[in-house]
Amino acid sequence: MSLKALELQIAIPKTFDAGKLADQHQQNVLGQQVNANEALKKEIRKKQLQVSDTEKIEKINDNNQKQNHEENLAGEKQQDTEQKNVEQPMQHPFKGNFIDFSG
Repeated sequence: MSLKALELQIAIPKTFDAGKLADQHQQNVLGQQVNANEALKKEIRKKQLQVSDTEKIEKINDNNQKQNHEENLAGEKQQDTEQKNVEQPMQHPFKGNFIDFSG
């Protein structure tokens, strides 16, 4: 498609305007990305420095006491089973047991 001289007089200035608008749009997009990145960094920094909600100390102490009590009970049960094992003599796997060889 060929353009006449009169059409070129109108088309060339519009291409410059369109190029400028495209460049401005691209710069705006880059600026928005930079601003969004900075806002995200500030938010992350704020969350790192902010103290998060903590449980009440009483609740934590109650949980620790329950856990310690359960551990003590488990330790006592283990000691009882160890003492029972020590008191009972080991049984031989086949001495004193009837084995039927007629098969």
